[in-house]
Amino acid sequence: MSGFVFKQFSVSHEQCAMKVSTDGILLGAWADLTSGDSLLDIGAGTGLLALMCKQRAPHLLVNAVEIDATAYAQASQNISQSPWPDIVIYNSDIQSFTSEVLFDVVVCNPPYFNDCLKGGDHARNTARHTDSLSFAELLVAFDRLSHQDSIFNVILPCNEAQQFIGQATAQGLYLQRHCLVRTTKNKSATRSLMSFGYQPRMCEPSILTIHNEDGKYSDDYVALCKDFYLKM
Repeated sequence: MSGFVFKQFSVSHEQCAMKVSTDGILLGAWADLTSGDSLLDIGAGTGLLALMCKQRAPHLLVNAVEIDATAYAQASQNISQSPWPDIVIYNSDIQSFTSEVLFDVVVCNPPYFNDCLKGGDHARNTARHTDSLSFAELLVAFDRLSHQDSIFNVILPCNEAQQFIGQATAQGLYLQRHCLVRTTKNKSATRSLMSFGYQPRMCEPSILTIHNEDGKYSDDYVALCKDFYLKM
C-alpha cells in the first residue's frame, strides 16, 4: 500500500494529487472540535482530516466534500476500510454543495498558490491553486453552511494566512485561536493554524516547534500528535 499507517486507521494516497502531509496532520490534530455534533471537511483529498477528526470526536457526524473524482474514490475507500465507515463523502465542488444541516465545525486545508507557475498535472493544480477555490469562495461557503456558533479551522502558509485573516475579518469573522508552526526553534514560522468564529475572543498566538535541535520531535509536537503516529 502506498500511504500512511496511523494508530487507528490507514490512508492510501497514490491516486490523490495531494498526499498525506504534515500540514494535514497538524490541522487534524489541532482543530477545535469542542463545539457541536456535525463537521464538514472541505476538500477531503485522501480523507485524512475527516478520519482524524472522527477519531478525536467519535460522536461527530462527519461529512466531506472532494471535487476530484479520483481523490474522491480513494478517500471513499480509505473511509470504508476505517473504523468509521459512517463518514459521508460527496464528489462535488464546495461552491455548489448544499446541505440541510448547518455544520458546527468546518475544517479545510485549502489550495493557496495564486501567482506561481502551474505544472501539467490538472488534479494537482486543482488541489494547490486558488483559481479552483479562492479564499473568498471558501469564506462564502463557510458562511452559507454554518451558524452563529460554528468554528472554521484552517491551515495556511504564514503569508497567505495574513491575506485570509483580512478577508475573514471583512466578512465578520473573528480569529479565535492562532498557532504559528516552525520546523525548529531557530527558524521562522512557516504555517499558521487558525480557528475562526462569529464571536470575538481574546486570541494570543501560540508557537509550535516540530523538531528539537537533535532532529527528534519536540515534546509539544508529540503531545499534539501522539494519538495518531504509530511510532510516537
